[in-house]
Amino acid sequence: MKIDKKKVLSTLFFIAVFALTIWTVFSGEDLSETFELLKKADDKYILHGVVCVFLFILSESVIVYYLLHSLEKKAKLGHCCLYSFIGFFYSSITPSASGGQPMQAVAMRKDGISYAVSTVVLAIVTITYKAVLVIIGVAVLIIRPDAVMQYIEPVESIVYLGIVLNVGCVAILLLLVFKPGIVNYFARKSLHLLNKFLHFKNFEKKLATVDRLTEQYTGTSEFYKKHPLIIFNVFMITLLQRFLLFAITWFTYLAFGLNGHSIALIIVLQAMISVAADMLPLPGGMGISENLFLEIFLPIFGETLVLPGMMISRGISFYTQIIICGIMTAAASFILKRKNEQNDIDIK
Repeated sequence: MKIDKKKVLSTLFFIAVFALTIWTVFSGEDLSETFELLKKADDKYILHGVVCVFLFILSESVIVYYLLHSLEKKAKLGHCCLYSFIGFFYSSITPSASGGQPMQAVAMRKDGISYAVSTVVLAIVTITYKAVLVIIGVAVLIIRPDAVMQYIEPVESIVYLGIVLNVGCVAILLLLVFKPGIVNYFARKSLHLLNKFLHFKNFEKKLATVDRLTEQYTGTSEFYKKHPLIIFNVFMITLLQRFLLFAITWFTYLAFGLNGHSIALIIVLQAMISVAADMLPLPGGMGISENLFLEIFLPIFGETLVLPGMMISRGISFYTQIIICGIMTAAASFILKRKNEQNDIDIK
């Protein structure tokens, strides 16, 4: 059996970052006291958080289903759910969430959806998903509400870095959609420059890959121009989707019987953590997300409860999400494969 070196390296990197995260978060902490506090958390609100994770994932399924049908491509909602589980699983274990969409495109291809169509759908999903985060982050840093800024001031530089990286990502994606020729030109120039130092094997093949990738985004610009109402609807669903994930911290707050701070404040603060960590080259923002939570929410949860609060909030929003999506990704590989085999039988 051939070993996929990229998957092995990605897995090892994930394990290394996870181990470092555990060490930085729990070093010097009294874990027995922390676990005692965790036991006191109200299970009802923890369950609410888990429901939010499911709704967060399934919201993308609704978007994918909606976009595929707007492109007149037949798709089962159940299979769109599988695409979402696959995407979130691979996004969670790869740096900067880079592995999710390629695997989603492969899954869609098994269902007979061409790469040209999946590129349009996934490009819209990605641009909207990141645009919502950018809008929230930029709005907070322009308006600078005192109620929010007093908590994020210690980590404001990291938040600015996150916004710059997210804006850059959205800008590149929009260029790919509306001006693919510009991206193609700079990508080819960059490859030529790198080739002078690295001497790539199959250099012409790499150039052809760049051409093919940029050409795939041509259809996306046409979709944006022809279907502005659909794009708006996708934006609104994505906004709700993002808030569902951020609301997990609110339910964590309630689980410890805390009060005195509004749901709006806690959701916005959690959003700013996502702004800061979303584009950093770490799988699922591991390490940085946990430490930002401990810094930002210390005055809100208090010194005693901030660590168990982080463990529940992050445990539900990220680690539980990985487990759920991992199980469903394994199931999807069997379901989609079986469907393909059935198609082969039908053709014969």
